[in-house]
Amino acid sequence: MKPQSRLARALIDRFQRDMPLEPRPFDAMARAVDSTPADVLATLGEMQETGTLSRIGAVVPPGVLGASTLAAMEVPEERLDEVADHVSTYAEVNHNYEREHALNLWFVVTAADRRGVDDVLARIERHTGLAVLDLPLERAYRIDLGFDVSWS
Repeated sequence: MKPQSRLARALIDRFQRDMPLEPRPFDAMARAVDSTPADVLATLGEMQETGTLSRIGAVVPPGVLGASTLAAMEVPEERLDEVADHVSTYAEVNHNYEREHALNLWFVVTAADRRGVDDVLARIERHTGLAVLDLPLERAYRIDLGFDVSWS
């Protein structure tokens, strides 16, 4: 089984949004893509292991549950991997990415409340010795980042 398999592409296409909200979601996913729950779970597991899929879970609008912020750091190029790896160790950080800019490392922090967000940002600053720019949401924009991958 390869991440580019028919089942992997079908799962990505069908469930980038509208994950089944029911007691046995993987059974419903299997029915929707004409497969078995065991094959769906195996395929999702392999996609996570290979990095094709980073997470399975709900996307909740900012401010609905807990608190969150976008953060950015200016990291010396020679420390970028080290700092990015450290940032990724926090459960409150759901992803980070490099940008071509003086502020070259960006990430999102979510926590139960604003104090939890502030605590994570402070711990990152203490550990790395680098300032973290906190960019809290002022106005929400909805961008659908789903992409069709069902090409043959």
